[in-house]
Amino acid sequence: MFNRGDIVENLEITGFASEGKAIARVENLVVFVENAVPGDIGDVSIYRKKKNFAEGRLINLKKPSIDRTEPFCQHFGTCGGCKWQHLTYEKQLIYKQQQVIDAFERIGHLELSSISPILGSANTTFYRNKLEFTFSNKSWLTKDEMTNPESNDSPALGFHVPQRFDKVLDIKKCYLQDEISNEIRLAVKDFCFENNQSFFDLKIQNGEMRNLIIRNTTAGEWMVIVVFHEDVKDAREKLLKYLIAKFPIISSLSYIINTKKNDTISDLDVIIFHGKDFILEKMESLTFRISAKSFYQTNSLQAYELYKVARNFAGLTGNEIVYDLYTGTGTIAAFVSSQASKVIGIDYVEDAINDARQNSIDNNLQNLSFFAGDIKMVLDDKFILDNGKPDIIITDPPRAGMHEDVVKKIIDAAPEKIVYISCNPSTQARDIQLLNEYYSISNVQPVDMFPHTSHVENVVQL
Repeated sequence: MFNRGDIVENLEITGFASEGKAIARVENLVVFVENAVPGDIGDVSIYRKKKNFAEGRLINLKKPSIDRTEPFCQHFGTCGGCKWQHLTYEKQLIYKQQQVIDAFERIGHLELSSISPILGSANTTFYRNKLEFTFSNKSWLTKDEMTNPESNDSPALGFHVPQRFDKVLDIKKCYLQDEISNEIRLAVKDFCFENNQSFFDLKIQNGEMRNLIIRNTTAGEWMVIVVFHEDVKDAREKLLKYLIAKFPIISSLSYIINTKKNDTISDLDVIIFHGKDFILEKMESLTFRISAKSFYQTNSLQAYELYKVARNFAGLTGNEIVYDLYTGTGTIAAFVSSQASKVIGIDYVEDAINDARQNSIDNNLQNLSFFAGDIKMVLDDKFILDNGKPDIIITDPPRAGMHEDVVKKIIDAAPEKIVYISCNPSTQARDIQLLNEYYSISNVQPVDMFPHTSHVENVVQL
């Protein structure tokens, strides 16, 4: 048996695990391997050893898998995103479908009589509508850069290195969002560097420039939010005016002053500098207002496919009362409203609910009502008495799934049908197991929202 620091030679990779890691086995011990593809054979360096498993990195590929392909991004292997670039997209979909099956059978102990083939994404690059970047006074150097005497730890504007909160990889080109996003990011970085605007030091918490958030819609609208750590008016306005002049395509430009020790902006004021305080997304005949703090599915085109599945699973006839839990900006609620008698949306983010209400007004949807608050507190007997017993509940919770008390509230409400949308099949399976005494699984439809990652969305009809 081996120990930490050892190199295991000629190890065969046999499967995939979560977070983009592959699996090998040595004498019944599971080894999670980075940068490997099932079918690869190579030498693996062990960097962590526990009683029941080990973790390692593929350092010498001796025989590549037939499913291996050449990564398209120069940051692959260092950046924490798009970890499956070296795996053909066809195989990615197969492993994602299996991930859903495994979650339901192993975690939820649920029987799946059938599961529909996963819906792949039409676009596998440049599919995101939102990216968040971090400024750092020292960029993370790759192994190649460390051996290059011309490399230095110059300022960076990019993504956090996995498991290193204080390290940021400077991104030259990202394939996740439209090329305009790359142009904006690089222009901001160059301007700040040339004008001596200090980049944030994540360890000692000082510096002027902190974060950059870029959002866009299929309708061609762009939102840019610059997050400053220091409130330096002249420097701030100089940068923002530069952005307006260089990128007239930006329809919403705002800034935030964040002096906290974390990057969250949910409790901070967003100050509009130019244009509107929202951008508009279109879906069928609907338009959706998206503000700086609002949640919206980050793959707009695939979100449309996802919502069509949810609407089909709901099977509405026009007479039903629908509750949409974790409604966000009310996109699903609005999307199904034309086929329902009444739709009630609930979410804990008040800004999102404000957007949802405005969206219903903008779209002249008069059978929608939205409520802000903790769902396990809002969804009580009085609420159901006031708004009507739900015939159908659609729920789309965050990755952590639903609180057990929310599951109990759903059981008490006793809808005829539940449509459960999840970005985490593991917590979805856990929640459905709690519902299993009262509901049966009738349809399961995985949807790939995030190509080249191990993440998969899943829609279940109960």
